[in-house]
Amino acid sequence: MDERFHDDAAGGSSRRRLHFYTAGFLRQRRLRRILTLAGYDLTLGRPARRMGPDDLIAVWGRAAYAHRGEAVAEASGASLLRIEDAFLRSLHPGRAGEPPLSLLIDRRGAYFDAAQPSDLEVLLASHPLDDTALLNRARGGIARMREAHLTKYSAVVPEAPLPAPGYVLVIDQTRGDASVTHGGADANTFREMLYYAQEENPGAPVLIKTHPETAQGHRPGYFTDQDASERVTLFSDPVSPWALLEGAVAVYVVTSQLGFEAILAGHRPRVYGQPFYAGWGLTEDRHPLPLRAPRRGRSLTAAQLFAGAMILYPTWYDPARDRLARFEEALGQFEAQVRAWREDRHGWVARGMRLWKRPFLQGFFGGQRRVRFSERDATPPARTMVWAGKASEGSDAWRLEDGFLRSRGLGAELVPPLSLALDDLGIYYDPTRESRLERMIAARARLRPDQQLRAEALTRALVARGLTKYNLPGGDAALPEGYRILVPGQVEDDASIRLGAGEVRTNLALLQAARAANPEAVILYRPHPDVTAGLRPGAVPPEDVMALADAEVAQHDMAQLLEAVDEVWTITSLTGFEALLRGRRVTVLGAPFYAGWGLTRDLGPLPERRQAHVTLAGLVHAALIDYPRYRDPVSGLPCAVELALERLAEGAIGRRGPGLRLLAKAQGLLASRASLWR
Repeated sequence: MDERFHDDAAGGSSRRRLHFYTAGFLRQRRLRRILTLAGYDLTLGRPARRMGPDDLIAVWGRAAYAHRGEAVAEASGASLLRIEDAFLRSLHPGRAGEPPLSLLIDRRGAYFDAAQPSDLEVLLASHPLDDTALLNRARGGIARMREAHLTKYSAVVPEAPLPAPGYVLVIDQTRGDASVTHGGADANTFREMLYYAQEENPGAPVLIKTHPETAQGHRPGYFTDQDASERVTLFSDPVSPWALLEGAVAVYVVTSQLGFEAILAGHRPRVYGQPFYAGWGLTEDRHPLPLRAPRRGRSLTAAQLFAGAMILYPTWYDPARDRLARFEEALGQFEAQVRAWREDRHGWVARGMRLWKRPFLQGFFGGQRRVRFSERDATPPARTMVWAGKASEGSDAWRLEDGFLRSRGLGAELVPPLSLALDDLGIYYDPTRESRLERMIAARARLRPDQQLRAEALTRALVARGLTKYNLPGGDAALPEGYRILVPGQVEDDASIRLGAGEVRTNLALLQAARAANPEAVILYRPHPDVTAGLRPGAVPPEDVMALADAEVAQHDMAQLLEAVDEVWTITSLTGFEALLRGRRVTVLGAPFYAGWGLTRDLGPLPERRQAHVTLAGLVHAALIDYPRYRDPVSGLPCAVELALERLAEGAIGRRGPGLRLLAKAQGLLASRASLWR
C-alpha cells in the first residue's frame, strides 16, 4: 500500500517468510523482486508442521493451483497472502510474458471474490478517503491515465479508427476467468447482459469489445461471431478504452475492469456481476451482493474509488530504480514505456546519421524493432527519422534533436544524450513553421492542478540541483557589482540562428545591442562552449569583448551565473529558457521556442501563431515533460524526466568510450571540417 511502501522499500525489520508451491513464483522474476522489496522472504518447500507467526503462504489469487497453498495453510495454521496483478499492469497481457508494474498483496481474500471481503473492500468501506491531498492525487491520476490512454494492458493505439459514436458498449471477458466465476456470474450472465443491452436501448448499435487475451489468441471469450447480427458487432481492434468509452451511450459489464474505467470516464455502467467497484453508488447493479450481508453500503465518489484501488491498495514498482514506488513514480515510468512502444512499434529508418550517433539511437528507439540506418526512406508503416539540421524541405521524415536536459558534456564532443526530441511537424528551433513543441506549449495554456504541481516541482528540483542542458564544470569567481546582464554567445551557423534570428544575427551584434540599450549595466559575456573549444564558429574579437562587456565569463558555471544575474539578453539561446526557470528577466532578439507566450520581452520577429498566454509551469510541462523522450543510462529503460534529472544530478550518466574520446580530440584539430561529424 502507498502509505507503507517507504518502510517496506527500506527493508524494514518486520520481514516475513513467504512459502509458495507453484512454479509461477519461480518463473516470474519481477514478481519475486516486488515481494522481496515489500518485506517477504520467499521460500520454496514444505514448511514445518506448525509454522511460526512470521510464516505466510502465497497463492496466486484463485488460480487453478491455489488449492495447494490453501491446503498447507489449512493444515499448518499459517495465514494466506493472495497475490494478483494490479489494475495498471503492463503493455501486453501477462500470458505474453511481460512482467507486472505492480502487485495486489491481500491478506483477507482476492479483490474479485465476492464471497468474502478483501483488503480492498475493507479499505473502501472503512478508510476515511477524505484527505484533500490524497483525493487531488486521485483526480490527477485519473486525468493522466485518460490523457495518456493507459489501461491494464496499454498496448493500444489512441489514434486508431473508432466506430461512429452512439453505440452501446458490451464488454466481453475470457471464458472461465476467476473474476467471473467468483464474481457471481457465468456464461448465462453474459447472455442476459447482451439481451438487456439490446432491449433497453432500442435502435442503438451494440458493440461487443473482446478481451485483449482473446484477440491475441490466448483464451476464448464468452461471445463469438455467432452473436453478431445486423445490430450487434464484435470489435477486437486494439483501440484505447478511454476513446471507446467516450463514444458509448451506455456501458454493460459483468466484472471486467473496463467497468471501473467506465466509472472514471464518467459513465454509470450496468453491472451484471459483483466486481470490486460495484455496490458503492457508482454503478447500476443488476445482481447486487445479498442483502443479508450488505458489506458495501457506503457511497463513494470516483476519486475515492480510484484513491483506494489505485493509490492505497497496490504495491507499485519502479523498474528503472529497482525499488518500490509511489503511484505517481510508477505511472511516470509506465508513461515513458508506453510512449516508446507506441512511437517505435513499426520500426524506424534513420537517414543520414553519423556512425557515433548510431549506438545511442539504437538504445532510444530500438526497443521493439532494431533501427535501420539507411539513406532511403522507410516503407510504411515503418517511419523515417533524420537529424533536424539535415532534413530537406517537404520531407515527411520525423526530425530529431537533442532535448533540453541533455548530458554532462557537449554533443560536439560526442557525449551521448539522455534526452531526444522527435517532431513530426517541424522542429522546435525553426519558427518559420509550426513544430510539435509549439503546439504542445499552446495546449498547456491551461494546466490541471496535478500538471501545475508536477511542473513546479520539476522546476524547483532543476534549480536546486543547478542543472542546465550540458552541465559543464565551471568556476565561481567574483563578478562585478551592479545590475548584471548575461549575454550568452551562440554558434553563428547554428540552425536556430539561421532560421530564428531577426536583424541581430551575430554575437558581436548581440553585445552591441545589449550595451546600447543598457549603458549603465554590468554586462557579462559568455561565449558558447563549442566556440570556446574551437569546434564551431562565433568567436568575438577580444578587443570587442573588452569594449562592450565588463567581463567575459567563459569558465563560470552556467547555473551559478544565472543565479547571480538580473537579466539575460539573447538571440535564440536555450540560456533564455534556463533563465526563466530561475525567475530572471529575459530579453529576446530572435524567435526561440520560449518567446511569444508572454514570458519574455520580445524585440525580434515572432510567428503570429503564438497567441496563447502561457505560464512558466505550462512552458516547463510542454518543453521538459511532453516533448522529449528520456532514456535512463543505468537501466537502459525509457524513463520520466524526474529520473533523468536524478541521473544528471548524481553523475550516473552515459560516458564516451575511448574511441569517441579520440574522435572528439581529432575533431577539435579539424574544427574547420565540422561537417565530418555533425
